[in-house]
Amino acid sequence: MSLFDEAMIFGIIAGLIAVIYSIAVTVWAMKQDEGSDRMKQIARAIQEGATAFLNRQYRTVAIVGVVIFALILIGGIWVPQFGLLTACGFALGAFLSALAGYLGMFNAVRANIRTAQIAHKGVKPALKFAFKGGSVTGLMVLGLGVLGISVFMLIGKHTSGLDGVINSLIGFAFGCSLISVFARLGGGIYTKAADVGADLVGKVEAGIPEDDPRNPAVIADQVGDNVGDCAGMAADVFETFAVTIIASILLAYSTFNKAGLNGGGNGSLMHGILYPLLLGGIAVFTSIIGVFFVSAPTKEKIMQGLYKGLFVTGIVSAVAYYIFTEAFMQHVGKYSTMDYYYSALVGLALTGLIIVITDYFTSTEFSPVKSIAEASTTGHGTNIIAGLAVGQMSTALPVIAIVFGILLSYHFAGFYGVAVAASSMLSMAGMVIAVDSFGPITDNAGGIAEMSELPEDVRETTDALDAVGNTTKAVTKGYAIGSAALAAIVLFGEYSNLIQNGYVKAGIAKISFSIHQPMVLIGLFLGAMLPYIFASLAMKSVGKAAGDIVVEVRRQFKEIPGIMEGTGKPEYGKCVDIVTKSSLREMILPAFIPIAGPIVFGLTMGPQVLGGILLGTIISGLFVAISMTSGGAAWDNAKKLIEKGFEYNGQTYRKGSEAHKAAVTGDTVGDPYKDTAGPAINPMIKVVNIFTILIVPIVLLLWAH
Repeated sequence: MSLFDEAMIFGIIAGLIAVIYSIAVTVWAMKQDEGSDRMKQIARAIQEGATAFLNRQYRTVAIVGVVIFALILIGGIWVPQFGLLTACGFALGAFLSALAGYLGMFNAVRANIRTAQIAHKGVKPALKFAFKGGSVTGLMVLGLGVLGISVFMLIGKHTSGLDGVINSLIGFAFGCSLISVFARLGGGIYTKAADVGADLVGKVEAGIPEDDPRNPAVIADQVGDNVGDCAGMAADVFETFAVTIIASILLAYSTFNKAGLNGGGNGSLMHGILYPLLLGGIAVFTSIIGVFFVSAPTKEKIMQGLYKGLFVTGIVSAVAYYIFTEAFMQHVGKYSTMDYYYSALVGLALTGLIIVITDYFTSTEFSPVKSIAEASTTGHGTNIIAGLAVGQMSTALPVIAIVFGILLSYHFAGFYGVAVAASSMLSMAGMVIAVDSFGPITDNAGGIAEMSELPEDVRETTDALDAVGNTTKAVTKGYAIGSAALAAIVLFGEYSNLIQNGYVKAGIAKISFSIHQPMVLIGLFLGAMLPYIFASLAMKSVGKAAGDIVVEVRRQFKEIPGIMEGTGKPEYGKCVDIVTKSSLREMILPAFIPIAGPIVFGLTMGPQVLGGILLGTIISGLFVAISMTSGGAAWDNAKKLIEKGFEYNGQTYRKGSEAHKAAVTGDTVGDPYKDTAGPAINPMIKVVNIFTILIVPIVLLLWAH
């Protein structure tokens, strides 16, 4: 058996173990008590709403997918990089990305009610259960990524050879990214339209608490947490993981081939290709180990308990990577074994830095969030100003960390070292997604506890878990964006290789690519423009969909007698149906921006412009995404800080105060920032990158002289 086959079998085994773990935990979780009939009724409504939305969303996206599949398949007649295998890769990547999102949602909408019931026993058992529920999503994302790539590469190599399967991997990556951007947009528009609509009428106009069963939009709001933060995030990080591994494989293939290390005596090419994927396979085992270290004895220690699991996973991964790298990367290329290992360590360290930095800017314990709460005491306008300032300032430290990560990993092993760092960073995806999925599970648990009128001590437990979950969701978005930046840089390196070296064999002359060329500079400006247009359309989409909900909630308050007294029953299904239709309608236009940009400008202006677009999108997208996600989370937690009781200048501000109303306004603005536009820029960046690499043969054929 060849080294390639052995590596693919290891990847398949690791992926299957992750899937088996997820199934086993799900079966165990389903056996737990669901609580009262009232709790079951609410949970069923959430489950039905989430399932109906995803089914309709995926049917919509499937139409787009079939068209693209056909175009890639037919394109093989003219372009060698297209054809059957690339089209099959696209279909498999799209299916697995959708599956990751669906399974994430499926698990979350069943763990929420059980978390609420277990909260009767206190913080420690509720935290353990909610986190294990989240770990199902995390391990499924990691496992499906490793499993899918390994199966595709194993079959592809034996049917089309190494060259064929490597060239077709970009189809797999494009399928992942396309589904991800739709999942992020559709789920994000849904969750924030429902949330904003519920808050504007329920909290601000009617003066009722969050998750109050009298609010007609409350079920839609709970559904939104799952389709946005579970299904959307799972598809997003699955795509980021798969694209990063594929980008690293592509870069290794071109780098080691260019250096003349394509097998022969030392097998550098094969080792370089396999190394990033095998890091992901090893991470399955280290992530499962980390899950068992998550625990917290008190409400004050919840965040530390979650971070303990991440820390253990990182340390165990560092040890495992050292052992594996020493054995696998001896005499590969011109760098030493330790150079590759140090590059992997950079990725692990960068994960930790991004998490700590995002926590600082979004947690209620630190000055950025407190500054927004302080600004809320003087009005709505000052709250908005403070929130915007925090969001913009939050970009500096993550970008500096990414810059040093690129510098260090490049110093150790060149551009391939950057790819290794990115792959290592994404190998933490299992634990990071587990921490993220914990958030919507506990948020829903709190909503179910409130609507079911469970005892106050249960609500206090779910509130404590939910408050931490708000920060963990922000941390995960920061991680996803930071890792996406590294992955995009690797893809840019591959694009540069392709236009300068990759198509000489096809009779296409080399094309120079330099920052001194005016067409490259033009591309930089055009690329930097795209994330702003994308974010604008996403924000407007939330506003339109939220407006539909506001009108409906106002109608029900006016026309249905007894809602405010608790004697009349709101029509929850109407709001769910309205926001479903609105979000699916509104997601279409922004989703096509990352495809339209490269087509319009690349085909008409040439490969230099296309490369500039690619780089410009990465740079501006990184800043826009971080400022939106961190700023939005800071606004949200400033509101929560005031709701707990915030002391400033000798006065205590609480729920219902003028400061709280100002904080609700800030949170309303921050909601589409942090849960729709900001995180959706992450897959948007990679769609631009991947689609650019996919169409570069066509652009070169059109523009080669």
